[in-house]
Amino acid sequence: MNWAGIALGLFSLGIIGFGFFWVIRMEYYLGYLWWPYPLLLGIGMIIASLFVADAGWSALLGITGGSFVWGATELKEQAVRAELGWFKFNAQPKPNPPGLRWIKKIKAPHL
Repeated sequence: MNWAGIALGLFSLGIIGFGFFWVIRMEYYLGYLWWPYPLLLGIGMIIASLFVADAGWSALLGITGGSFVWGATELKEQAVRAELGWFKFNAQPKPNPPGLRWIKKIKAPHL
């Protein structure tokens, strides 16, 4: 029997669940303006998955990268949900990300 499909499915489920967690926490502590950094991390993981020889590890890297790309697109929506009161809102000032000037020029992505 080949258990790779079930293992990839369980890993996907786990990484998607972790994605919900880190998006909520990142927006709470840092704010949505940090969205380019998980986006770049996710794109980097997806590109790296193209160069991994083993199909299983390549799939794991690609799934994780895709989850980070999705999470980067959700940070702005999470900020709106927090302002609406659906999630805990952090009223304290949040740290500015490096490159804030160019980040503000780019519209935050959303799906």
